[in-house]
Amino acid sequence: MATVLAAPNVAGYSFDQAPNLADAQERRKLSESAIKVFVNIAQKWELNEAQARGLLGGVASSTFHAWKTKPKGKQLDQDTLTRISLVIGIYKALNIYFGKPWADRWITLENRGPLFAGRAPIDYMLRHGQPGMAEIRRLLDAWRGGR
Repeated sequence: MATVLAAPNVAGYSFDQAPNLADAQERRKLSESAIKVFVNIAQKWELNEAQARGLLGGVASSTFHAWKTKPKGKQLDQDTLTRISLVIGIYKALNIYFGKPWADRWITLENRGPLFAGRAPIDYMLRHGQPGMAEIRRLLDAWRGGR
């Protein structure tokens, strides 16, 4: 018997297709929430400012602080929203796979896995950028039995 998964019902958001991040209006709609979520995750992971800015693609310190203190009305570019989406996916996968408190610690702990060679996953993501973030997302999704 096949099971049909229903899309979540969230006012103002359609989940039948991915957002079009090339559309400025769509990016404007998503940016404030994306910034808030990213800042919360960075705090839970206990990232320093340089690490948080690095995950966002190396934004300037002044830009990062402006986003943090006044996210309303900001419009992120496609690359930054994609990076935040990857961070959210990694965060979700860690919480499904490990649970608390390991989910928040894993990203900064040294890892003996072949991908990390004794370094922390955050170092791998900072060194390899968006492709490295996507690779870690795929790895965690595979661990938790996702697609």
